[in-house]
Amino acid sequence: MKLYENSSIKNIKEVHGFRFSKSLGQNFLTDKNIVDKIVDGAGIGPEDTVIEIGPGMGVITWGAASRARKVIAIELDSSLIPILGETLARFDNVQIINQDVLKTDINELTDGEEAGHVKIIGNLPYYITTPIIMKLLEDKVKAESLTIMTQKEVADRIGAGPGTKSYGALSIAVQFYCQVEKVTDVSRNSFIPAPNVDSTVLKLKFRQQPAAAVRNEPLFFKCVRAGFGQRRKTLSNSMQTLQGVSKDLIRDSLDAAGIDPARRAETLSIEEFAKFSDEVDKRL
Repeated sequence: MKLYENSSIKNIKEVHGFRFSKSLGQNFLTDKNIVDKIVDGAGIGPEDTVIEIGPGMGVITWGAASRARKVIAIELDSSLIPILGETLARFDNVQIINQDVLKTDINELTDGEEAGHVKIIGNLPYYITTPIIMKLLEDKVKAESLTIMTQKEVADRIGAGPGTKSYGALSIAVQFYCQVEKVTDVSRNSFIPAPNVDSTVLKLKFRQQPAAAVRNEPLFFKCVRAGFGQRRKTLSNSMQTLQGVSKDLIRDSLDAAGIDPARRAETLSIEEFAKFSDEVDKRL
């Protein structure tokens, strides 16, 4: 059975009485070429443990299990568990977990594994892409990379650089911890049911060290959020939302970091945000 074919998906739906859930953002991939690009992009090999987020009916899981030492697939929809048990029956290296990934400790699942041999993959539901990515970053998962398919607009934001409309707090959060590589674009016609937007596959390779050294990481991200919270305002104004930080301290910190207070957050690089947050930290 070729899981990526519409006829196969239709047959599985009929046999199991499965219905797509709009609330879970279910759009299943039907393009074998894209499956191969995801597995190739993730660089999955025979020594790897793969964590898959949202396997659906097992289309990408099949490709990953064919190459990996082990695949742990985390699926929220309990109605898909018996389907996965059937579609992946030929593999003895697949473990299926019926759980919410936002409540799952990935590091616990991969305890004892070498980070260099842990790859995370997934066709992420659009409505929850950012929370999933941020959880993995904040949990500092011990993995080599995260290869995900997501809404093209979100992918553009993740990879955006300073001075662009897409650049924002998400761009900095991801790029602070990861190197971002675009794998491929995916047409909305590659899914069933077809979503209203196109998608992009990104590979986020976790850095050994953050993109910039900072004295106080929580403060760094507070500065980033403050700057982009009112992105149309100048830094001297937008940064005033920082709790416990006076206007004079903001002005002095910007001056010490060599940053014009009339600039806006979208023009600052990660390194400049780091310099500013360090100067704020020195003065608190």
